[in-house]
Amino acid sequence: MALLLEARGVFSWAEWAEALGEEIRQAQRAGDPDSGETYYWHWLAALERLVAAKGIATPGALIEARHAWSRAAAATPPGMPIVLSAQDLDG
Repeated sequence: MALLLEARGVFSWAEWAEALGEEIRQAQRAGDPDSGETYYWHWLAALERLVAAKGIATPGALIEARHAWSRAAAATPPGMPIVLSAQDLDG
């Protein structure tokens, strides 16, 4: 998703690097051991922050998408692709 948004000009790689770096710095200040296990969470937080800052989605829409993903994942048998539908987003 980050690649697509950058390609569409939503943000630059410099903006992305700054957002990701700031997420990592905040986590380290909060005690993250920077073992690599939490990198995905920093990456996701940076992407969500940029998407909200650019007006692509509201923080509330991002929370709802996270809930929809969790519901879809819980309903998907192991080994099968997780598919989100409009119904998933309606909660």
